Amino acid sequence: MIFLVYGIKLKSMRKIYTRTGDDGTTGIHGGARVPKDDIRIEANGCLDELNTLLGIIRSLLPETDAWQQKLYFIQRNLMVVMSHVATPSALREQNPNELPQDLDQFCEEWMDEMMSQLEDNGYFILPGGTPLSAQLQYARAVTRRAERRLWTLHRTDPVPQAILRFINRLSDLLFVMARFEMQRQQWPEEKWMSFAYKRKKRKEE
Repeated sequence: MIFLVYGIKLKSMRKIYTRTGDDGTTGIHGGARVPKDDIRIEANGCLDELNTLLGIIRSLLPETDAWQQKLYFIQRNLMVVMSHVATPSALREQNPNELPQDLDQFCEEWMDEMMSQLEDNGYFILPGGTPLSAQLQYARAVTRRAERRLWTLHRTDPVPQAILRFINRLSDLLFVMARFEMQRQQWPEEKWMSFAYKRKKRKEE
């Protein structure tokens, strides 16, 4: 059986260690080896960290929570995204994992659903609150880091626009989820400053 993990084909998962990375390199889809701190690997490392955080978030939710299946869908598609990030653009058509083109729309629809029920506070808020809300905010920050790394990679080797749109929307989604979790647990948000302070500051300048 052939496994495709982050774009790397593995014939078996019976043996985890291979010793091939002891020289500081790792394989990518297509057979090339690159330094472990290559921007492609760094971007995928951030996405891997994000997916792990989503797993933690799901572990904090009841099995019957409506968010479970949606987060499961996102996690599975993050694996597809990682396989495409691990694939150089010249070889991307050889990637057997189909990349959905509407993942950003999935995030937008879910956000719109929650935003219609959220109270508008007009303030920047401090990350924290319930354990679940705090983890969602952490995942949001990691998503932003992943997005920055993807744009760095994009300058040297094009990243599919569907991925860039998805990761951008996903960070917004996680922020909305964090706020929604606070509201459904009736936990007060800790405010920093009003959104209006930036407009006031610009006028003063």
